Amino acid sequence: MEALEYHEGKRPGKIEVVPTKPLQTQRDLSLAYTPGVAEACRRIHKNPADVFRYTAKGNLVAVVTNGTAVLGLGDIGPMAGKPVMEGKANLFKKFADIDVFDIELDCHTVEEMLAVCKAIAPTFGGINLEDIKAPECFELERRLQEALDIPVFHDDQHGTAIISAAALINAAELTGRDLAKTRITMSGAGAAAMACAKLYVAMGASAANIVMCDSRGVIRADRPNLPEEKRMFATDFDVHTLEDAMKGTDVFVGLSVGGILTADMVKTMGEKPIIFAMANPDPEIPYSVAKSARPDAIVATGRSDHPNQVNNVLGFPFVFRGALDCRARKITEEMKIAATRALAELARTDVPDTVRRAYGNADLRFGPDYIIPKPFDPRVLLFVAPAVAQAAADSGVAREPIENIDTYREQLYRLVERSRGLMHPLIRRARNNAKQRIVFPDGTNPQVLRAAQVLVEENLCKPILLGPEWKIRQRANEIGAVLDGVELRTTDGDERDRLADRFWEMRRRKGVTRSAARAILEDRDYYGAMLVKEGLADGMVGGPGRPYKHTLRPALRILGMEARARAVSGVYVMMLDDQKFFFGDCTVNVAPTAETLAEIALNTAAVAEAFGVVPRVAMLSYSDFGEHRRDKGVVNVQKALDRVRELRPDLEIDGEMQADTAVSYEKLTQLFPFSKLTGPANVLVFPDLTAGNIAYKLLDTLGNAEVLGPLLVGLGGAVNVIPVHASVREIVNTTTWTVRQALVAKGL
Repeated sequence: MEALEYHEGKRPGKIEVVPTKPLQTQRDLSLAYTPGVAEACRRIHKNPADVFRYTAKGNLVAVVTNGTAVLGLGDIGPMAGKPVMEGKANLFKKFADIDVFDIELDCHTVEEMLAVCKAIAPTFGGINLEDIKAPECFELERRLQEALDIPVFHDDQHGTAIISAAALINAAELTGRDLAKTRITMSGAGAAAMACAKLYVAMGASAANIVMCDSRGVIRADRPNLPEEKRMFATDFDVHTLEDAMKGTDVFVGLSVGGILTADMVKTMGEKPIIFAMANPDPEIPYSVAKSARPDAIVATGRSDHPNQVNNVLGFPFVFRGALDCRARKITEEMKIAATRALAELARTDVPDTVRRAYGNADLRFGPDYIIPKPFDPRVLLFVAPAVAQAAADSGVAREPIENIDTYREQLYRLVERSRGLMHPLIRRARNNAKQRIVFPDGTNPQVLRAAQVLVEENLCKPILLGPEWKIRQRANEIGAVLDGVELRTTDGDERDRLADRFWEMRRRKGVTRSAARAILEDRDYYGAMLVKEGLADGMVGGPGRPYKHTLRPALRILGMEARARAVSGVYVMMLDDQKFFFGDCTVNVAPTAETLAEIALNTAAVAEAFGVVPRVAMLSYSDFGEHRRDKGVVNVQKALDRVRELRPDLEIDGEMQADTAVSYEKLTQLFPFSKLTGPANVLVFPDLTAGNIAYKLLDTLGNAEVLGPLLVGLGGAVNVIPVHASVREIVNTTTWTVRQALVAKGL
C-alpha cells in the first residue's frame, strides 16, 4: 500500500531530530557540550526562567497519548498509536514551526498518566493530549491544568470544538440564523462532542436548545445515573431518539459513527439546514447523500475530498504558537474563543492564489461550500496565533504579554513567507508614502485584481487598473475581488489623444506618424508607460498577461534609461532558508559586452544594498581566476571586473570564478586565499542570459527557493515586469519594489 511505503521509506517513520547550532569543529563541540554547556546550566540554576533563553523548552511541545482512542480505530495501544503522534509532530512543525517529542505511554489510569506528565513537564513548553478515551481525558486535562504552569490542551476535545464553532458561526450567518435561537442536535457525547457543545454555548448558543444523543439515545434529564459531564446537556424536550431530535432542528453535529444519519432524517430538518458529519473516516451521512436529500443544506465533514473539511490542523498548531510566544501558563476559554473568531473571520476574506493552486485552482470564496479556511492557507497562523496571544494577555495568563500585536504578526509572517523579512523595510517605506500611483496595464487579469485589493488593504500604494471599466468590474465580481480604493482607467477618450500627441512628438523623427502614434497608444503597455512619462502615474507593473519583452520594449522606447545608467538589467532575489542571493542578469541582456556586464554587476549590487544587504559580488564563469584565460568569455568577465573596480573601488567584488567557488567560502579560502571576498558571495553575476536564466529556474524548481523578481534596474522610470504565472504575493512584492523606485526618483 502507498501509505505503508510512505511510512517505511528509506528511513522508517516521519520525524527526526536535527541540531539548530553549528556542530562541525572541535570549537563547536566545546560550546555545544562540555565545557561550554556548563555556562548555560549555571545561568538556569541561578534563574530558572533562563531555561527559555538557553534551551528549546519554549518551542517544544509533548504530544502525549496512551492509544486508547486513536482516530476511528479505538483502543489500539500506545505503539500502534505512534504513527498518528509522529504525524501530529509533522503538522506542528509544518504549520507553526513548533518542535515536538511524541510520547506514547503504557499507562491505563489517570493517576499513572498524571504522574508521567508532571514528571516530564520541565522539558516542555506545552503538552498536547491526544487520543485518550473519555472520561479519563477530561479528568487528566483538568488535573494537569491545575498542577502545571504550562499550556495543556486536549486536541480531540478543543481542536474539533474550535474549528467546528468557527464553521457554525459562518454557516449561521449565511443562513440568517441567530445562534441564541438555533436548535442543535448532536450525535455523540464523548470528549469532542462535550467540548463542542460547551464552546458553542460560549459563542452564543443556548444550552437549552442543544439535544445530545449517545449510544442509548437522547440524553434526557430524567435518565438515571447521568455522569456529571453529560448532565449539563440533558434535555427536557419530549424526544427520545436521534430520529425524533432531527425533526425541525437547524443544525446537526455528528461526532459519533458512520452511517447513523439517514436521508429521511435530513429531510425533516428546518430550512437551510446545517449538517456537520464529522465522524472519520466515514461520516454520519455521506456528503453526496446529504446534499441530494437537502440541496439547500450547508454540509461539512472531516474528509478532505469534500468542501468544508473540519480539520483539527486549523487549530492546535496555531493555538500553541500563540500560547508559547507569550509564555502562557494555560489555555483559557477566552483563548479558544479568540481562535474561533479568528478562523471565522479569515474564511470571509479573499483566498490567495497560492491556496487556490494547492487545491486544484478551486473557486474558494466565502459561501455554503467555503465556511472555514483550508489547512494549507498560510494566513491561519497570522490570524489565530496573534488572537490567542492577545486573549492570553487579556485573561491574565501570559507571563510575557506581546507588547505590539502588529509587530508580532509581522514576525509570524516571516515564518510563512521568507520574502516578508526581506521586504519589510520596503513595505514600511511604502506605507509611509502610500500615495504613490502604480498603473497596471493588465487591469482585467484576475491575479492583478486580487493584488490590487491586497495593495489597498496593506496601504502600499494607489493602484490604477487599465482596461474597459465594465470588463474590470465584471471580472472582479466573478472572482470576488473588491475594488474599493482602486482607480479604474480606460484607454480611450481625450486623454489618449493627448498622450498619443506627446508620444508622436517624442518619436516623430524615428518614423512614427501621428496616426501611428494613436494606434500604438491602444496598446495598454504603451499607454501605462506614457502615464508614467507624463507624471500621471508614479510607476508601472506590467504583465502577467503578456510575454516579458512586450512590456519591456514600450518602457524602453518611452522612458529610456536612467540618466546615470549605462544599461538596463534584471535582478532576481533568491531566498533559500536563511540565505539570500541576488542574481543578475537573467532576463534582459542576452550576450553582454564587458561594459554592459560591469553595469549589470553594479545594478545587482545596488539592489542588494536597497534591501539592506552588504554585497559580496562574484563574477561567474566556468573558469577560476584565469584558469582558461585565453577564452573570449573569460576575458570578457575579467574586463568587466576591472571596469567595476574602476567605477566602485569600495565594492567587494572578485572573479572570474565558478559558482561553487563563489558560494563556498571554505573552498574559496583554501584554494584561492588571495580572493578579495570576505565571505561567501551573495551577488552572483552571470556571464550571459542563458547561464543566468538556467541557474535561477533550476534553483527555483529544484532548490525550493522563494523568488522575488525580476526587478528591473536602470530604466528611466519606475517600471517592472512580472512573469506570466506570477502569484498575487509576487505581484504585491514587485509593486512594493516599484514604489520604492518611484520614491527614490522623487528623493523621498
